[in-house]
Amino acid sequence: MTKEEESCNSIKRFALDHGFSLFGVADITGIKDEFNIIKESLAGLDRGISLGKRLLDTIIEDIKDKPTALYFHHYRQLNFFLDRKALLVASLIQELGFRALPIPASQIIDWEKQNSHVSHKKVGNLAGLGWIGRNNLLVNQKFGARFRLVTVLTDMPLKPDEPVEFGCGDCRECILVCPAQAIKEKREDFDHMACFEKLKEFRKNRIVSQYICGVCVKACAGFKKNSG
Repeated sequence: MTKEEESCNSIKRFALDHGFSLFGVADITGIKDEFNIIKESLAGLDRGISLGKRLLDTIIEDIKDKPTALYFHHYRQLNFFLDRKALLVASLIQELGFRALPIPASQIIDWEKQNSHVSHKKVGNLAGLGWIGRNNLLVNQKFGARFRLVTVLTDMPLKPDEPVEFGCGDCRECILVCPAQAIKEKREDFDHMACFEKLKEFRKNRIVSQYICGVCVKACAGFKKNSG
């Protein structure tokens, strides 16, 4: 086992022992220009650790055609978990003598474009945790879209994982249930504005006080379930 692999395994064990459901390492050198972070801070940070936490099925299954108060609370608690635990991972890396920058799980810079400091789903895709589905979310073979992500950038020489080659195939469950009709046959045609307008409607009607939905998350339950 190489030193890179040993380092990666030690960080992975730490992350999984602290409650994460998914762990992967991405080579982010090709997407760093897309990050909304000053270049000086990114210097040398060529690896992105993608960390995922599975959502509770009991919460998700309660969603019908709009978000619920329970889902909103669960969403916030998961973000809190992700940020706290990502900080622990970053602190461990620093204690080992390397630089680490934890990126908030849900800190949106531009809601209309749905942009944040880093695209967690793109890092997760490069880290082998899943593919970008028609629903514009990262889809994992086991969990579907029923998980949330956080990212830790680092200069620690970790062995990167390979991107997943699976895809949504014939599954179109998310298209059928999307309340905004934002999800199209091709993922590149996802209608960000239609999605955002529906999120604003949910918030305006005081269903939830944040721009979230969860309907397509419920529909995307994982490769094994969807394939029977």
